[in-house]
Amino acid sequence: MITANPEPQRSLKTETLECDLAVVGGGLAGVCAALTAARAGLKVVLMQDRPVLGGNASSEVRLWGLGATCHMSSNNRWARESGAIDEILVENHFRNPEGNAVIFDTVLLEWVLREPNITLLLNTAAFEVAKSDDTTIARVKGFCAQNSVLYDVGAKLFCDASGDGILGFLSGAAFRMGAEAKEEFNEPLAPSVEYGELLGHSIYFMSKDVGVPVRFVAPSYALKDIKKIPRFKNITAEAGSHKCHLWWFEYGGRLDTVHDTEKIKWELWKVAYGAWDYIKNSGKFPEAANLTLEWMGCIPGKRESRRFEGDYMLTQGDIIHQRHHEDAVSYGGWSIDLHPADGVYSPLPGCNQWHARGVYEIPYRTMYSRNITNLFLAGRLVSSSHVAFGSTRVMLTCAESAQAVGLAAALCVRDKLLPKDVAEAKRIKELQTRLLRTGQFIPRVPHKDPDNLAQSATITATSSLKLSRLDPDGTTKQLTRGQGLLLPLLPGPAPKVTFFADVTKPTKVRVELRTSDRPENHTPDVVLGTQEISLPAGENQPLTLAFDATITEPRYALYCVRANEAVSLRCSGERVTGVMSVAHRFTHEHDAALDVETYEVWAPERDPLRRTFACQIDPPIAAFSPQCVANGFARPTCRPNAWVADFSDDDPVLALAWGIPQTISHIQITFDTDWEHPMESVLWPHHSGLIPFCVKDFRIFGDMGALLHEEKDNHQTRVMVTFPKPVRASRITIECLANWAEQVGVRVPPAAIYDVQVYGSDPTKVV
Repeated sequence: MITANPEPQRSLKTETLECDLAVVGGGLAGVCAALTAARAGLKVVLMQDRPVLGGNASSEVRLWGLGATCHMSSNNRWARESGAIDEILVENHFRNPEGNAVIFDTVLLEWVLREPNITLLLNTAAFEVAKSDDTTIARVKGFCAQNSVLYDVGAKLFCDASGDGILGFLSGAAFRMGAEAKEEFNEPLAPSVEYGELLGHSIYFMSKDVGVPVRFVAPSYALKDIKKIPRFKNITAEAGSHKCHLWWFEYGGRLDTVHDTEKIKWELWKVAYGAWDYIKNSGKFPEAANLTLEWMGCIPGKRESRRFEGDYMLTQGDIIHQRHHEDAVSYGGWSIDLHPADGVYSPLPGCNQWHARGVYEIPYRTMYSRNITNLFLAGRLVSSSHVAFGSTRVMLTCAESAQAVGLAAALCVRDKLLPKDVAEAKRIKELQTRLLRTGQFIPRVPHKDPDNLAQSATITATSSLKLSRLDPDGTTKQLTRGQGLLLPLLPGPAPKVTFFADVTKPTKVRVELRTSDRPENHTPDVVLGTQEISLPAGENQPLTLAFDATITEPRYALYCVRANEAVSLRCSGERVTGVMSVAHRFTHEHDAALDVETYEVWAPERDPLRRTFACQIDPPIAAFSPQCVANGFARPTCRPNAWVADFSDDDPVLALAWGIPQTISHIQITFDTDWEHPMESVLWPHHSGLIPFCVKDFRIFGDMGALLHEEKDNHQTRVMVTFPKPVRASRITIECLANWAEQVGVRVPPAAIYDVQVYGSDPTKVV
């Protein structure tokens, strides 16, 4: 029994917390910044104003996380984000191939809860900042309405990953909102006033077929006249059933997307309920009779509000021209994706998208405030122009960059630095090296790590694939569009590739050998050779592509056959790490005045439809040597960068040897979980939760065949093996026992490894 006498007033219960890094915002960026910092040894408080983590990717909004893979609809090959966000995506793909948003919530919560260095404050909204001087944050206060507790958090460093930038705003950090003029950064894509300067919010909804007719009575605030939506003819029963087909139900671009959010939400509810009323009651969709409205978003997914100013602002030119930055720590690859400010009420297409020819670098200088000395920036509010923001805003790009913030914070605490100090050349090199240790991919930056013993080892294997053929599986693909095989070529004459064609009538086919203007890109915009070949009618005819072309440096090349409906190519069920069949999807045609060039997009199909083409290759391609596991890249770039065992190797083993015994405490192995797979986090069902290339069972041996570690049923990209006590060994062997190919139903080589790192002490700890 509690009784309380009258008092003049009372104060909230207050809990005071002290930490190294306080992260405000628990979307994918905040989560990954917190995870990376905590693993490096920092004490982290993660303050999130919602009941779950994930932000727009959570079950509250239900937008899938996506980034540089672009749903496999661009020329960005093997581009899925890496590091902590890759762990999360791979785990979710394994547990949750159906794309259930509630299950994704559990993965994020589990990943955070298992880090002892993170104190998680859910339902806690930051509302006040205390500063020790004009440029330094000392504390942030947050209130949790669920337990009526005020949290007073002090930290050495702060990270604003809140989306709207509440921490940066309260602390006085310089920011922008809206679109810059074209002239400020020479950005021809900068929008006009008529198009609008802000992207709006969206609310999603989901329906369910219950097997019997269901009636729907619209609330009074639902939109009555569906024709007020100029694109109402794009509304269908199927569009409201799953995924985010109605993402263009967007509003707020003409309003204050921070302070008018509640007004925007009500307008979006009006539109969404009005659309559902139209689907159910207009009589135009009899297929909707048994559908019920299963879920309606209660908060809008936000796209754009404040962008904070760092020491560098990313612009259109950085993206389109893929500019190099010495302080690159992350990358992006989504299109410059701008939306009309009138959103759902605009007659214009819901978006305009312009892609670069490949992924682009994101510099560290965009990730801290230029005037608040201990404030990091993460998520969509990093330092960019409105145009560049059209690309950097997507969630997996935000997460990848936030991982750099987490490790930079650890360097700051260890060396008593401010975020700006880490931008110095020597310290950036250490930050890049430590990021690469964690699996982070940074374009054109190899992992050269003096502490990684693998890079001084002699590396051998029981076999290495020399790709000479891919055998047919009995299926064919008609050339309704151009088709081709993307192959990794080494310096020298381009090999001959022979496909096998079924031809319905005598015809001529055009064949081409294409590559990219940059070795690390995969946009086939440079034609090395073209031929026209006559084919008679008949089945299983050899179609040999032989070109008088010399390759001067390692790079991918596309052997392609142009569209011809009289021809079908024979397919193969065999798939190989770093090799891919692609089709001509479309051609980007853009006005040169916009500083965006015309090029073709060739992209693969999604599983389970993905196949290679049956072929013979002469001479065989020998790009899969064991030395690849220590070359500094852990995914295909201009080459596969993977050791791949021969198809015939029944017991594939990779060995690392040193002239003298080494002290070894940690071994990290990077397996192939298909960097091409986007692994959209929610609402997008995946064919299987298993990746055929991924080694599932393996053993590690030391000297004299001593078994050091055995792993079964692995499905993750990176496996860090930590020995209870450091071992002494002059030879380490990794025996690959099985992968997931049999369970998936495809044939792949028995082993593929991208990267091996060997250390004498814990490589993850900074502090």
